[in-house]
Amino acid sequence: MVCSGCRLSSTFDVVRTSEFLMPPRLRGKWALGITPRNFTWIMKDKLAICERPGGYGDNHRRVRRQEEIIWLRENGFGCLVSIIPAPHNLHNYDELSLPYRHRPFTGLDDLGLWLKTFYTELHALLENNVKVIVHNENVDDRLVGIMGGYIRWSGLVEDPSQAITVIERIAGRQLDPFGREVILMVHELR
Repeated sequence: MVCSGCRLSSTFDVVRTSEFLMPPRLRGKWALGITPRNFTWIMKDKLAICERPGGYGDNHRRVRRQEEIIWLRENGFGCLVSIIPAPHNLHNYDELSLPYRHRPFTGLDDLGLWLKTFYTELHALLENNVKVIVHNENVDDRLVGIMGGYIRWSGLVEDPSQAITVIERIAGRQLDPFGREVILMVHELR
């Protein structure tokens, strides 16, 4: 299912071959793409996180970005949510027909207001059975903390210390003070 309100290009490029028209999807063994780096399920088959498709900084690779976006599309993700401040990759999501939303998290905005808006929107997507992936430049403590906050905000885990433990197990590392602060404050945002 594709999310309503997600941006998706209305144009559909078509590649002409000598015999027939073919949509711009790869054929053969690469048709399913490559799993994005640091791909982690937060809620199995519903909500996941990863680093920016293609990597970031000096590690960014155009071909890898394309393969990872194809993997997301072919694995049924109905909406990608980018929280990086810059609009990097957005045009690539359009080109490869992956619905997306850009919700930049700068850290300078009112944290409570940003989280409440983000969690409300994310919850609506999940309630409508849209498979969602959220990415930052990398899978850092900010992204993990925001997802831990969602686990508590949504009521999946009420106790803050238990929510911290759950998200640390999912991420495979301890949260920094920012992540803990988010989890401790989100009950006030409901």
